[in-house]
Amino acid sequence: MVGVKVDKKVLLVAAFIHPSYALYFHIGETEKKCFIEEIPDETMVIGKLCSSAKVSPAYCPKTAGIGLNPCIFLTTSFPMLQRVHLDIQVGEHTNNYPEIAAKDKLTELQLRARQLLDQVEQIQKEQNYQRYREERFRMTSESTNQRVLWWSIAQTVILIVTGIWQMKHLKSFFEAKKLV
Repeated sequence: MVGVKVDKKVLLVAAFIHPSYALYFHIGETEKKCFIEEIPDETMVIGKLCSSAKVSPAYCPKTAGIGLNPCIFLTTSFPMLQRVHLDIQVGEHTNNYPEIAAKDKLTELQLRARQLLDQVEQIQKEQNYQRYREERFRMTSESTNQRVLWWSIAQTVILIVTGIWQMKHLKSFFEAKKLV
């Protein structure tokens, strides 16, 4: 039993050591797939498709602000379901650093400095985006909290008015029947 527990732990650790960032999906004849990715403003996004069938290139509309960015994939006609592999690269992962080094004639140290600067820039964009999302969520939470407060006040007022009306109605009923 101890060997089985160790094997499960090793398998679990191995699963997290080599994560995969690609995604695959099945797409049929003239079918349209849409993926929505939340990314910061002014962030480079590259999608790579791999399939045995012809798939039209990704259509990633440019948005004017921060938020959800949809990527839509359209297929051409083919008779059966096809498996399409999609690899989406976002931010500094889209840069081909060996090509940049060759083009700009950078040393290894200069290239590493450029990579770090790109990572810092991407982290700043991500932080700004998270601040924006947090502000939006806080405004939504405050609005919901205010609505819940007014709803509970309205319920309390309705309950009190209904109670007073019931007491008056019962009093007049008992007076009419001469029980009081």
